[in-house]
Amino acid sequence: MSVINERIQFYIGRIKAGRLGEMWKQLLWVYVYARRYWLAMIIYTGISMLGTVTGILSSFVSRDMVDIITGHQAGAVLRTFAMLIGYSVFNLLLGQVTGYISNIISMRVSTEISSDIFEKILNTDWESLTAYHTGDLLSRWGSDTSVISTAILSTIPSFAINLFRFIMALGVMLTNDWTFVIFAFMSMPVSLIMSKTLLKRMVNNNKRTAAMSAKISGFNQEAFSNIQTIKSFDLIKLYVSRLRQNQKDLISMNLEFQRMSIWTSLLMSIVGLMVSYSAYGWGIYRVWSGAITYGSMTMFLSLSSQLTSSLKSITSIIPSTISLTTSAGRLMDIVEMPREDYSNDDAVAVFRDKYVDKGISLELNNVKYAYATGTLVFEGAHIEAHPHEIVALVGPSGEGKTTMLRLILSLMQTQDGTAEVVGGDGNDRYAERILLTPSTRKLFSYVPQGNTMLSGTIAENMRNVKEDATDEEIIDALKSACAWEFVEKLPDGINSMIKERGGGFSEGQAQRLSIARSLLRKSPILLLDEATSALDVATERKVLKNIMKDEYPRTCIVTTHRPTVLSACTRVYAIRDRKCVVLNQEEIDEMSQVF
Repeated sequence: MSVINERIQFYIGRIKAGRLGEMWKQLLWVYVYARRYWLAMIIYTGISMLGTVTGILSSFVSRDMVDIITGHQAGAVLRTFAMLIGYSVFNLLLGQVTGYISNIISMRVSTEISSDIFEKILNTDWESLTAYHTGDLLSRWGSDTSVISTAILSTIPSFAINLFRFIMALGVMLTNDWTFVIFAFMSMPVSLIMSKTLLKRMVNNNKRTAAMSAKISGFNQEAFSNIQTIKSFDLIKLYVSRLRQNQKDLISMNLEFQRMSIWTSLLMSIVGLMVSYSAYGWGIYRVWSGAITYGSMTMFLSLSSQLTSSLKSITSIIPSTISLTTSAGRLMDIVEMPREDYSNDDAVAVFRDKYVDKGISLELNNVKYAYATGTLVFEGAHIEAHPHEIVALVGPSGEGKTTMLRLILSLMQTQDGTAEVVGGDGNDRYAERILLTPSTRKLFSYVPQGNTMLSGTIAENMRNVKEDATDEEIIDALKSACAWEFVEKLPDGINSMIKERGGGFSEGQAQRLSIARSLLRKSPILLLDEATSALDVATERKVLKNIMKDEYPRTCIVTTHRPTVLSACTRVYAIRDRKCVVLNQEEIDEMSQVF
């Protein structure tokens, strides 16, 4: 017995280590969503099973009707006919109810999974998330979510419904004439063999197709986002050619699998016809020999067909399950990546309220950071900034200025050293300190490189960071960012529309709007990443002076290539040899002259 148990455990282990174990894990992940709608699914399954029962009863009534007509039995034709109509109408109503419930479950599951996955993607560790193309993320969030929401209803209840239908039909046939059961089971071995053959190919095809669909989605997303560049370099023919090649590859994949499916379907259909005609011939013989009536034959043929179709439906769950688990696996790849830690939110909120009037300092000491590739960016780096200061971070392109801001925002995690926010101006050694984490982002406003305005009105963009901002507060922020001078000339003022990617405004105007949005948020610490690069020197200095003159105790850190900004800064750090070195006035003057 122990030997048998060992062999069983061995094979269970092999299954878990292989594709079946992986599929089981993915199904359990989907179950987390499905179980939330267990009551609706039970009602849906129950109503469908009731339809199966009425269908079986209808077959009995149909048998009696045929027997009455053929003279084998006497009975009330009108009553039997009325019952037949009644069952048909009842089944019709049940079909409408189950369809309605099906739509409710599908829509609710789809929206819940969609919003949940959306939230999880946004909460995923930023550095891990950058490994995926935006188009791939959109494909997983959109199409894979849809596959799961549809499959939840078509897989779980469908299995129970078809199994119940199979058992009911089998019970009636065994009770009345078991010989017809043989014909119903004749196609089962072929179905099992075909399913086993298709399983591996379906898994591989689904993965390849999903990957290619994601590639096309990403290609399209990038192309539409960069139409201006494509036109400017006269790349229209090249991009159309690339899209057609991608589409050709996708079609080739699908056709390859489709050809195999056609042959499999053809073989199954031939087997099905052989079984049907065999059952029909056997029924004729049984009627001729007087073993059953003609009505009973038609009922058995109908039930035999129902038995076969139920078996096929149960078997067809295999491809649905494969599609379901493939999509679940693609989503699990994303949502099971490291999540950002927001467990310190409450402490940071208390910290902010405590020091909002005094200001908050930023200190990074002996910081080390290297990319996943092993490239060392910082080692022993130090930087500090205090309220009412503008601190500049300069250095050649690619030396780590933007990386430093991402470390400050905890989009990337330091591998050594300390990175903290400190209450007050940094002179009080008893001031509270909090390590930088995703929770501390609520202390920052960030203006990244490029155009970051969203489609909508100027006011809507501003209120994204402060929902209750008044028009006066918005206008004040626009004035501080030197943006009011062009916004007030617009026909609709702050209610003027901004197109996608900031369309309708120059790069310099979009930058000033972005700065105004960050100032409106009234965060203790402001990060400007080349945020004034599109402004002329005079406007740039004016914006920085407005920030300095603001009575709000804001700490400001600026990355820049333009030494003309440095004269307005309290302190200037240069990135050298993976460290942040404070420049003296002579070095700053020299940089300005070289520029």
